[in-house]
Amino acid sequence: MIVRQFVQTAFQQNTRIVACEQTGRAICIDPGEPSPAVVKFVNDSGLRLEGIVLTHGHLDHVGGAAFLHETFPEAEIIAHRDEADLYYALPRQPLLMGFQPHQLASLGMDYDDPPKITRFAEHMDILEVGELRFQVRHCPGHTLGHIVLVEESEQTVFTGDCLFNGTIGRTDLPGGDPSQLIESIEKNILSLPDDFTVQCGHGPDTTVGRERINNPFLNGLYRR
Repeated sequence: MIVRQFVQTAFQQNTRIVACEQTGRAICIDPGEPSPAVVKFVNDSGLRLEGIVLTHGHLDHVGGAAFLHETFPEAEIIAHRDEADLYYALPRQPLLMGFQPHQLASLGMDYDDPPKITRFAEHMDILEVGELRFQVRHCPGHTLGHIVLVEESEQTVFTGDCLFNGTIGRTDLPGGDPSQLIESIEKNILSLPDDFTVQCGHGPDTTVGRERINNPFLNGLYRR
C-alpha cells in the first residue's frame, strides 16, 4: 500500500493519497484544500484516482474536494449519508465557526458549493481499490456521519477526527456527542488488534495498542 500524506489548512489536517501498489488505483482521503501538490503526486506517480473519500464533512476535510474533482472528474465522491447536510453546508461552515464574511478569502475559506456526493458509504461496506479492501465503519460522535476505513491486510485504520495520538475528536460542534464517540471508538477501532497503525486526521500516527493503554479518554483515567 502506498500512502502519501499532505498536511493542509490552518488546522494542520492530514490529507492522504492511498494507492494499491500492484495496480496504481488510488483514493484521496479527506482533501482539506485545493492542492496542486496532491495532483502532481498523483500524476507523477502514474496513479489512477478512483475516489475522494470523506471521513466527515468539516471544512478542513472537504475544502479541496471541488478542486480535486475538477481535475479528476471520474473519481467518485464518497461519504456517509448522515454527513450530507454538513458537507453541502460547506460555504456556511466558517460563519458557523465565528469567522466573519470579510475574513474568508484571506483565510482560504471562501468556498463554493461542493460537488455532489456520488456514492453513500454504509457501515461495513467494502471499498475496493485495486487489491486493497477498505471496510467502512460508521463512527458517529464527532459528527453524525463520520466513518473510518479499515484495511485489514495492511493492518491500518484511517480514523479521521475520531481518534488521535493521545486524545479523541471534538464533541462540542453540531452533531457531536462524547458518549457516542467513546462508544464508536471502543466498538469500531479498539476492537482491532493492538498492532494496527492508526492514521489520524490531525497529528502523528499511532497504534491501537498504544491508544488502548495510554489514551486517557479510553483507559478510564479521564473519567476518574
